Amino acid sequence: MMITGFTGPYTLNARILEKTNHLFHICAGSGSVPNFAIIKSALKLHPELRHTLLYSNRTWEDVIFRSEIEALAQAHPDQLKVIHTLTREAHPEARGPNVRGGRVRLDLLRELVPPKLDCHFFICGPGISTFERASAKAEGVEPTPRFLESVLADLGILGVQRDQITRESYGTA
Repeated sequence: MMITGFTGPYTLNARILEKTNHLFHICAGSGSVPNFAIIKSALKLHPELRHTLLYSNRTWEDVIFRSEIEALAQAHPDQLKVIHTLTREAHPEARGPNVRGGRVRLDLLRELVPPKLDCHFFICGPGISTFERASAKAEGVEPTPRFLESVLADLGILGVQRDQITRESYGTA
């Protein structure tokens, strides 16, 4: 059996490695799964890379790989910075200094994204589905943006270029 490693469009590749030493992961819900794999692998294979993980969930209990992510952040404090956002917690700040309330919005991205924009963005989370697009089209309206579309629009406002972004939503890039 031949093992080739990670493949597909949502992976860390040589093109990205040539351009930056900072990966900025923006995830919601199960969107953390491929990003967690990228981070774990890169911490071992590419220790020169820095990672910022901005991870949004409804509640603290919904955070997938919470203890594993925190363990990686503690083991690699100079390489991995983790910020959580919780959308349905009354007092998210009680969870720690890197936990914020609300959704990922432009003001938070302005605070966290480096002004030089010298990083590559991996964005994974809920996006407008094919069904939602078709339904909106049938009604003659635009579909309501979801996590993915909102984050992409906000990054565009900040000046992030398309070639700085790798994105995925429910298996589609």
